[in-house]
Amino acid sequence: DGSQTIDPDTVPLNGGFLIKTLVLSIDPFIVAKMRPKTPGASLLAYTIGEPIEDYGVGVVLRSENPAIKAGDHVYGVQAFAEYVIANDATQYRVLEKKDKLHWSVYVGILGMPGQTAYCGWKEFSKAKKGDVVFVSGGAGPVGSLVIQLAKMDGCKVIASAGSNEKVAFMKKIGADVPFNYKTENTADILKKEGGIDIYWDNVGGTTLEAALDSAKLGAKFIECGMISAFTSDPLGGTRNLFTIIPKQITMNGLSVSLLIPKYEEEFYRVVSDLIASGKIQYGEEVIPSLELGGEALLAVLTGTNKAKVVIEVAKE
Repeated sequence: DGSQTIDPDTVPLNGGFLIKTLVLSIDPFIVAKMRPKTPGASLLAYTIGEPIEDYGVGVVLRSENPAIKAGDHVYGVQAFAEYVIANDATQYRVLEKKDKLHWSVYVGILGMPGQTAYCGWKEFSKAKKGDVVFVSGGAGPVGSLVIQLAKMDGCKVIASAGSNEKVAFMKKIGADVPFNYKTENTADILKKEGGIDIYWDNVGGTTLEAALDSAKLGAKFIECGMISAFTSDPLGGTRNLFTIIPKQITMNGLSVSLLIPKYEEEFYRVVSDLIASGKIQYGEEVIPSLELGGEALLAVLTGTNKAKVVIEVAKE
């Protein structure tokens, strides 16, 4: 939609700063915000007629805010637009680019998805060497980092994804038992491997049921996402939640916004170095145009994407 226009050289900033958008992320939570506004909801709904938003990286062209200067590269939640006028500097992080990494990395493994994986694993996994970990959605930007963090902690990793190409990627990054849940039965795989100590849940639904059935006594479940609820019947429920009681399962809901203040500086320091050294691998699928944003979101929700989806809005 090109109906709104802006002159970057003359548009009034009123004490704010003008950002030229470079890259935008496509994340499943976008769909959770496509609903009627509900008072008290944890995710604010989108406003009909206004651009949707997600995490992005942009370069500041002009600034009247002393905390942000022209030429800074900033990361934060921004509208799907080529230019954004922002006022609150606390909602953005000024980035220091590492080595030859593309800015798209900073909305993927070095952005919210990577933060989610790192913070959740550090806070809730309490992993011990030899633990058996199951990661659903293991080829995505969150799950793939969880796989690698678990391997660094000496765990055995079972991981599921929805295509043979994604299975190959999970194997490449260290998963011991990668499998395609569309062609193999999740419950059978988990049973064959003797049960699980930790489950990182990105999908919910029947996969969560299988994980509950295969959980060992005292297993830890990290509930990061339930994308199946976005694309199928959200009222279907999980039929075996009672399993939590006799197996003494600990189940934690993960909200990265609540954990990032504790881990943010550690995350950027540790994960940046791991990527730069080649110890952490990642994949991404760059969409070359903002106009293709709808198709990109559909690909994420239906699983036809091959890696972390990023929209390249503009060159530097």
